[in-house]
Amino acid sequence: MGCDRNCGLIAGAVIGAVLAVFGGILMPVGDILIEKTIKKEVVLEEGTIAFKNWVKTGTDVYRQFWIFDVQNPDQVVANSSNIKVKQRGPYTYRVRYLAKENVTQDPEDHTVSFVQPNGAIFEPSLSVGTENDTFTVLNLAVAAAPHIYQNTFVQVLLNSLIKKSKSSMFQTRTLKELLWGYKDPFLSLVPYPITTTVGVFYPYNNTVDGVYKVFNGKDNISKVAIIDTYKGKRNLSYWPSYCDMINGTDAASFPPFVEKSRVLQFFSSDICRKTCVYFTASFSTCKS
Repeated sequence: MGCDRNCGLIAGAVIGAVLAVFGGILMPVGDILIEKTIKKEVVLEEGTIAFKNWVKTGTDVYRQFWIFDVQNPDQVVANSSNIKVKQRGPYTYRVRYLAKENVTQDPEDHTVSFVQPNGAIFEPSLSVGTENDTFTVLNLAVAAAPHIYQNTFVQVLLNSLIKKSKSSMFQTRTLKELLWGYKDPFLSLVPYPITTTVGVFYPYNNTVDGVYKVFNGKDNISKVAIIDTYKGKRNLSYWPSYCDMINGTDAASFPPFVEKSRVLQFFSSDICRKTCVYFTASFSTCKS
């Protein structure tokens, strides 16, 4: 019995030692294999997991708006009173739900080009109201006209058209009109071939954003999805100095192996510049 017990202990110790040695060897080998697999699958080319998720994201992307509603338009026009506004929102739209189009690989410089179709779907459950909510806001066409056309004769003509169209410095419009466009009565009377539809994001639906040209990561995995050019340019001449540079990704994906200390950069075509994201804290979405 004593021998059997000692033999069992020795055998257990030997087996444990062997497993520990194998574990020490296999763990780094496993890490290498995992890293190799990741490097293969994050390349933006047909057949990889990353490419499929990059062409059409599986995550919902939302854009939210808050509108400043003018409370005293008559007093501002009549007495030049200070404007009083009330912030209303959020009004939420789902965007980036359409797949990228015209996806073209360039094997010479390891890039892939594409355009991103634009579309916005209103999300009532994430909004404080509907697209038919009305707001009193600055009349963009009336406010901009005298600054664009400073010739005295032209301004006299424009003022007569403003009165004829019964337009004023402020107007009341629905959320949908303000964001996506409405036919302006003043501009419709201008006897020149100009665009008569006004909207903060007009035109948007049924248009495309791009052309984007990004690195596919084939030669350098740390550059995957980073923008090389946007509409053939690396600078857009809208902002001074480095603010005008096109840096980062289009926010659809980022290079792998990102450290918490790394600043994530992505380019927003709406504001024609990059923005940055910093790690602040981690959290869990699991419920106990």
